[in-house]
Amino acid sequence: MRKVTISACQFRVERTKSFDDFKNQVVELIEQVPQQSDYVIFPELFTVGLLTSFPDSEKLTARDLILIDKYTDDYKQLFIELAVEKKQVIIGGSHLERRDDKYYNIAYIFKPDGTYIEHKKTHIFPSESDWKTSEGDELAVFEIGPAKIALAVCYEAEIPEISRIYSINGAEIIFCPSYTFTEHGFWRVRHCAQARCIENQVYFVHCPTVGEPGTPLPNGFGRASILSPCDSAWSPNGIVSEGETNKNMVVTGTVDIDELYVNRKTGAATTFVDRTRRENIYTKYEPYRSYNRKK
Repeated sequence: MRKVTISACQFRVERTKSFDDFKNQVVELIEQVPQQSDYVIFPELFTVGLLTSFPDSEKLTARDLILIDKYTDDYKQLFIELAVEKKQVIIGGSHLERRDDKYYNIAYIFKPDGTYIEHKKTHIFPSESDWKTSEGDELAVFEIGPAKIALAVCYEAEIPEISRIYSINGAEIIFCPSYTFTEHGFWRVRHCAQARCIENQVYFVHCPTVGEPGTPLPNGFGRASILSPCDSAWSPNGIVSEGETNKNMVVTGTVDIDELYVNRKTGAATTFVDRTRRENIYTKYEPYRSYNRKK
């Protein structure tokens, strides 16, 4: 059995006067993570509180969020140090970052050896256009730590093709840093995350930014969860572990990676295989080309 322990840091955004304020929040939360956790994940754009560190921040709007790029180097250094110190793989949520003349929503995987890997969010949620955010073009699976992992940032969980590409390329756990401003948004991502588990017979870790920090920052709604396929090897509802709504807290759970492969062969629903078993039916209808011709 290949057991893997995961901790999701459900981060409650607060208004900050300096990067040190933000750092203290992060350290306070990560100190609650069990030492035996193999992976630790923080949420999407959980660095937004840094916007209130700027002078006259009360006059700023959500469109000014790109200003937090000022703290990119500090953010990376903080998580490099934490990953090395804790000897854990840390998915450092995501951060809005400038590259040349564009801004990207970039999620990072920080490794215990002090190096890191990035993933640019490939599908931007419509409201992210307020932040002039560009889209990335790469979907990669990484062998980091005891499992094969991939990143699906928030809205990417709602695009089924992304998780399918990950799973057929070997992903066993898909990590989803998320920031949903309403309860409706939370449930869209959460239900899609559960669906991706069932469709692809993988684990999915949903970690949201939460809190009501006030203007100019958007509210966050959600509760973190570690999810599995809904089959007899796991709980009937597919929840391995789950947090409390909108609370600053750590959610930890342990999963068996080998069980995924057993389930793909002998589970009640063998969807991983069956989604490709009759590809001749799908290709007959040419859904994407047909759709594009109608546009």
